[in-house]
Amino acid sequence: MEIFVLLLMVAAFGAYQLKAKTQARRIALLASHLGRYQVEKLMESLTEGYLRALGEKDPERQAQIWNTLALSEAQMVEQFRRFAADFASVDAADARVSKLPVFLPESDRFFPDYTFDMRKILNVHAQGIERVVGNASGRSPRDRAYTLSDELFLMQHSCHWYCRSKAVASARMLARHQTPYAQLLASVDAQTREAYLAAIGR
Repeated sequence: MEIFVLLLMVAAFGAYQLKAKTQARRIALLASHLGRYQVEKLMESLTEGYLRALGEKDPERQAQIWNTLALSEAQMVEQFRRFAADFASVDAADARVSKLPVFLPESDRFFPDYTFDMRKILNVHAQGIERVVGNASGRSPRDRAYTLSDELFLMQHSCHWYCRSKAVASARMLARHQTPYAQLLASVDAQTREAYLAAIGR
């Protein structure tokens, strides 16, 4: 019995070490591409700016804030498009993301049919961000701000999913933005949702 417990502890420690190593490698890979762009800074600037605009009571002042944010939105479209194109050069094996709810070491390599391609997901997000900013559907500034925020949050969820697991990504989304994953998915642009679900194989 003691030998069995000892072997179980050794196996658990080995799995933990492999998990930490794999996650660190993925975080470093994503950061090496994302760090070349201003995506995170622009996302923070936009979400804070939208809160200011939505909380502004004076219509004239509110319009000024919307106009100021237009430059950051255009920069986000350009920066994220370049980031997605850059990440497209990643090897297919390194771009696989396990669809298991929790992280299991090497599951993306042992079960490749139960994965999706992060390169495709980033392209979906790039197109979604550009589509909402372009606003061909004629959303009001308020609705457009909410939709673009949801597009950015879903993109952030994908990045956390790639580095950790779906469960961790969803928990972080709930903690940071008080938004369940299902609600977030329901709130993005319809074309984004359709392309996203197709890309992850749902």
